[in-house]
Amino acid sequence: MDKTILEAVNDLWDYHHVNHQLEKSDIIFVLGSNDSRVAEYAAELYFQGLAPLIIFSGGVGRFTGAWQKSEAELFGDVAKSKGVPENCILLENKSTNTGENVRFSREILKEAGFGDHLKVLAIQKPYMERRTLATLEKQWPEADIQVSSPPCKFEEYITESLPADFVINAMIGDFQRILEYPKQGFSTEQPVTQEALSAFKTLVEAGYDSQLLANVPLPWEK
Repeated sequence: MDKTILEAVNDLWDYHHVNHQLEKSDIIFVLGSNDSRVAEYAAELYFQGLAPLIIFSGGVGRFTGAWQKSEAELFGDVAKSKGVPENCILLENKSTNTGENVRFSREILKEAGFGDHLKVLAIQKPYMERRTLATLEKQWPEADIQVSSPPCKFEEYITESLPADFVINAMIGDFQRILEYPKQGFSTEQPVTQEALSAFKTLVEAGYDSQLLANVPLPWEK
């Protein structure tokens, strides 16, 4: 990969991390995705004693339509294979986007006897930390939110099933949503550095644009 492109990728990768120091919480809230390492990481945090319950949220999303199970069910199976007791797992298997992850999971938790004022440790893919925080701040304002992801660098994250081009395009799409979704009431405004904006522009102009929102002007086009 060209040095300029790799530097931009790493700048944007770092921006997406919110670097919360994790504290003991009421629940571990795992938002569904196409990466089962998120479920493995949630199981690790459970065994570290960071929360007594994990709720896995996710139906079928943009990247998981070919799976034989919902994201929540598959992630739950991963956690159980790591030793998490079944009675310490809740599943929300209808949501198809981040906002629905939050809304539908809150309904499941209420049915299980939980209130709104919870300390929540939310887990997602590394490049979705900041958008997860922004969504939760808007759609679950009563909660005390921490966000984390499997700790790794961009180069360590890439696999055969999640190749570099796919991940970069997805990361670009998430960055644009951080910029645009507050205008639609989906999430809170997030601080955006000039370094991150420059990296975004570099990567879009290099052709990483397959996950951009349709008919939305880019910041330098406005």
